[in-house]
Amino acid sequence: MTIRLLLVDDHAVVRSGLRMLLENERDVAIVGEASFAAEAMDLASSLKPNVILMDIGLPDLSGIEATREIKKRMPDVSVVALTIHEDEEYFFKMLEAGASGYVPKRAAPEELLTAIRAAASGQVYLYPSLAKLLVRDFLEGGRASLEQAASDLTDREQEVLTYLAEGANNSEIAASLVISPKTVARHRENIMRKLNLHSRAELVRYAIRKGIITA
Repeated sequence: MTIRLLLVDDHAVVRSGLRMLLENERDVAIVGEASFAAEAMDLASSLKPNVILMDIGLPDLSGIEATREIKKRMPDVSVVALTIHEDEEYFFKMLEAGASGYVPKRAAPEELLTAIRAAASGQVYLYPSLAKLLVRDFLEGGRASLEQAASDLTDREQEVLTYLAEGANNSEIAASLVISPKTVARHRENIMRKLNLHSRAELVRYAIRKGIITA
């Protein structure tokens, strides 16, 4: 499978560097570039990328807002944040907006490629130093209550939870488990209610803590 990639960064030099880095990868095709959030949303609709490499600091809207809107319109598109911001405020907000990966700009090229490929295959990739924030945040929260709640999940809910944590959408989960998307949605609601989770970030944090996915 060729990964259709959209580059979003307001610095032309950064986009040029990313293009030079990625265009020789056999499984990656750069289908477009954007320097504004509005432009990114328009191109996402017209170019149908598999993965969007998204900077957070854009001139019109933030990459967080752009990600939230893109995921609302096109839930099957995966977004990987590539940013200078490594503090937890941006990190958690980007995950809550629907990002499937978070990589700092200081990361090695191999890390970025790993994140892109993971996102394209429906998985979640978090840079190691940032994944620790999720674990720490979980440990500072209600570990005991989550441990108890987990025992209330049915076997099918455990299956759906695993797919959700890996970034799969309702249609993909339905196809894998041979059930309807409406049934998946019902299981998803039950999981979030039983575990008292309210966002994608909380679900990923829980999944890492339980060993359902690895950071």
